[in-house]
Amino acid sequence: MSITAIRGFNDILPGDSEIWRHIEKEAHGIFSSYGFSEIKTPIAEKTELFKRSIGETTDIVEKEMYTFADRHGDLITLRPEGTASVVRAYIEHKLYTTPVNKLYYFGPMFRYERPQKGRYRQFYQIGAEVLGDASPRADAEALAMLMSFFERIEVKGAELQINSLGCLECRAVYKERLKEYLSGVASRLCENCLRRMEANPLRALDCKSPGCIEATERAPSILDSLCGACKDHFEKVKYYLRLSGIEPKINPRMVRGLDYYTKTTFEITSTGLGSQNAVAAGGRYDRLVSELGGPETPCFGFAIGIERVALILKEGGGYKKPLTVFIALGDKAEERSIQLLKGWRERGIRVVEDFSTGALKNRMKRADRMGARYTVILGEDELNSGVVAIKDMKTSAQVKLPFDLAADRVSIE
Repeated sequence: MSITAIRGFNDILPGDSEIWRHIEKEAHGIFSSYGFSEIKTPIAEKTELFKRSIGETTDIVEKEMYTFADRHGDLITLRPEGTASVVRAYIEHKLYTTPVNKLYYFGPMFRYERPQKGRYRQFYQIGAEVLGDASPRADAEALAMLMSFFERIEVKGAELQINSLGCLECRAVYKERLKEYLSGVASRLCENCLRRMEANPLRALDCKSPGCIEATERAPSILDSLCGACKDHFEKVKYYLRLSGIEPKINPRMVRGLDYYTKTTFEITSTGLGSQNAVAAGGRYDRLVSELGGPETPCFGFAIGIERVALILKEGGGYKKPLTVFIALGDKAEERSIQLLKGWRERGIRVVEDFSTGALKNRMKRADRMGARYTVILGEDELNSGVVAIKDMKTSAQVKLPFDLAADRVSIE
């Protein structure tokens, strides 16, 4: 009996890996242009880090973390999200001696939840954090960068939805208003929302249970409870987004699933993914650094779900360079092919040489099974004429071109 992968832990196969590399390459480029630097953190951290940062009443900590005891009995958790690890590194290495740090990361995260399209137990994120900037312009600039990224990689129908969760003071006022409302519809709430109603009533607004969605439809809006400073911050975020040509959709029900958010929160959704349509999310978290033992530090961050973005791009066409299979017929042709292909590969052309023997017809069939877009043939006649024969496997068109022009032809998609 063969061994298969763990449920929810997926292989990324050729054809998909090229799309992933394209996403990462574009993210590297645009994030760097905004002054971000890459940080790499471990995939495993002390469990206490996530309990303190994410919140003990969240679904992630209660039900979804991969936690185990090491040989010394210390509790270790595979990271369920990236922000807490970045903040831990920021404090541990005293990065706060620099006024503002703009950091981004790539990597796997782990949550034990029901696998479905675009959501897996090992999943990958691209994240970015701005640490040390309290300005609403920092929020708006990070969101503008993110929207520019989706535009660059051609994610269709990307929509920015934003909300404000306020500060500790105005959120406390809202929690009391919300608890009062929820107590009046308690009989319609799910068991989880009832249990968390006292400690974290905002989670009811994020619950996916049909009964809770219906019961909270007329819940008071947090935007009506914002203090003057939080309201001003939110208005300025919207103002600077509009200056960047972005019209956000206001969604007062969006509270996010992590306890550390304050003020601006957001999601970016895209058409074509069904109900699981969020491709990026995040917001401001001004208390997290101090709660984890560092200095008071205002922060803003987000994470992008690579699997979901890759699904969208795959539907629009892949990003793999066309494959060329080179068939050399005879010893002299093989000698010449080594020199030709060295130059082609230096130009970034994706080419493999067919080392099989046999009839040309069979070797052409072999090239087709390998997925070749082009097959290049160099036989004795071509060698004497200084040309190669190039067959477009998609159209069956065939041309002969001089050695110095052939590379231009096979580099065309």
